[in-house]
Amino acid sequence: MNKQLPFSLYPRLTERTDQLIQLRWGVVTGALAASFGADFLFPDSLPMPILIVIAAVITIYNGLFLLYASRLHTTTSKDPERLYMRFANVQIMVDIIALTVLLHFTAGIENPFYLFYIVYITAASILLPRVYSFLYAGFASILFSALVVAEYWQLIPHIHLAGFVSPQRYQRGLYVTVVLFALVGTLFICAHLASAIAEVLRRREKELMESNLSCEVRAGELARLNARLAELDKARSQFIRLVTHELRAPVAAIQSYLRLILDGYVPPERQMEIIQKSERRALEQLALISDLLDLARLQEKRDETEPELIDVADILHGVTDLMQARAEDKDLLFSVEVEPDLPPVRARPEHVKRLWTNLISNAIKYTEPGGIVVVSLLQNPNYVVGVVRDTGIGMMPEQMPRLFEEFYRTEEAKAMERQGTGLGLSIVKRIVESYGGRIWVESEKGKGSKFSFALPKAA
Repeated sequence: MNKQLPFSLYPRLTERTDQLIQLRWGVVTGALAASFGADFLFPDSLPMPILIVIAAVITIYNGLFLLYASRLHTTTSKDPERLYMRFANVQIMVDIIALTVLLHFTAGIENPFYLFYIVYITAASILLPRVYSFLYAGFASILFSALVVAEYWQLIPHIHLAGFVSPQRYQRGLYVTVVLFALVGTLFICAHLASAIAEVLRRREKELMESNLSCEVRAGELARLNARLAELDKARSQFIRLVTHELRAPVAAIQSYLRLILDGYVPPERQMEIIQKSERRALEQLALISDLLDLARLQEKRDETEPELIDVADILHGVTDLMQARAEDKDLLFSVEVEPDLPPVRARPEHVKRLWTNLISNAIKYTEPGGIVVVSLLQNPNYVVGVVRDTGIGMMPEQMPRLFEEFYRTEEAKAMERQGTGLGLSIVKRIVESYGGRIWVESEKGKGSKFSFALPKAA
């Protein structure tokens, strides 16, 4: 992005420098027309060949300015503003010199067009920083004063318009002094007023640009927030559909079992079996509701207790004591490896317990009898790292990105174990991330999985 000038001068420079070139064509035409008109009214008073040469010189350098401007518009310079500033300075300076020369050959102080200096001072005030306005006011004052004084002292010849004004006017010291004083004062007052107005306009333009930029930024933020809200609304609707389906299925099953008993379709000897099935479905319902409540609390980040310094190894040993029996029932080789002298982490004990329970119970649940489940706890320079490895059913690579989504279970997992809410790993991920940690998985279909999580060490 191009570096911008103070008060955003760059866009104005590109436009106004082109306008100066266009204006100069009109000035050349007007100067020639005025010269021929003066020559017609006051025959043989003006050196017309010299004026035509001056007009030709202005035309030539204006053509060169036009070529340079067209080249400048396509520049690849990293600082085009500096080039435009220099170009504007050259144009104004050359024009002031050309105007002074033109005034000398068109009666000098007798020519009222010396007021045209005001046009260039105004242009400098609009195009350039304020200091340049006063510099050019001084430059024009010096040039015209030098011209008038040189003609007054007859150091250079004075061209008189016979019949227009008195031939002695340029030699009247008081008149010359008053005209110069008035012109110089006018130029500096014009520089002050025009540059002050230009600065106010630049500040307003800058404020407007900043306001527009702020509005654009806010509009972009609102667009992103709207997109995010749309995504959240879509996710919420999908979540509600999934929850409704998961809650309705067990209730419908329980209601069907009870209706069979109430309508007398179940013989007495099978009623206990149906009641036990109803109880299992009710327990599934309670487990789902419990997981949903845990997930909601984690999403809202609400908890009555504050995180505390805990020993992750102690909580792990408490969980593995409970899991050992389940592993033995499935004839699994179950082992725990804990690195000594592990530092504490800052977390809620019930969260870490839930973390270990979900990961280890999943490993046991989805590992065939005779398989292996290994739980490890170690550390690196910044984290305490937990690892749960198994030789279970594993997963395909395309399944792993969805593994931590709510209610997601692979088809292999559903086939092996019907019971499950699909919320356990989602809860685990939220627990880990709520304490500034991360969780990841490595798996290969038919060869097992390795779940790893890292929790920051307590300061």
